[in-house]
Amino acid sequence: MQFTWLSRYEPQLLSIFRIVVGLLFLQHGTQKFLSFPPGEYAGMGLAMDNPAAIAGLIELVCGLLVTIGLFTRPAAFLASGTMAAAYWMAHAPQNPFPINNGGDAAILYCFAFLYLAAAGAGPWSVDNRLEDKTPR
Repeated sequence: MQFTWLSRYEPQLLSIFRIVVGLLFLQHGTQKFLSFPPGEYAGMGLAMDNPAAIAGLIELVCGLLVTIGLFTRPAAFLASGTMAAAYWMAHAPQNPFPINNGGDAAILYCFAFLYLAAAGAGPWSVDNRLEDKTPR
């Protein structure tokens, strides 16, 4: 069974993928800086005195930019690099296996953002709206 019929929805699915990834990533930043949702890292970014706080700032800003699709490529590229650094600095030293060191999400974010940096925001984005020069 082939799923080639899905290819006609590729642009829209790219936008949906970007929005979902951005919203999930944004939660990490809002937790660290806005204490929402409540959890282990709630409010820990406010002091800006540790690497996780810097990552939280990137999660907050890049998560918002990627979600709305504004400056998607550079924001996604920065987020991808941040997640690669997070994996190698915080997760890999604990255990060589991502499933055991809790780094599987960081790896997935890294490659999801790398893909978005290459593919762009898709049609449902501020970037696409700004590029569209046709008069309305």
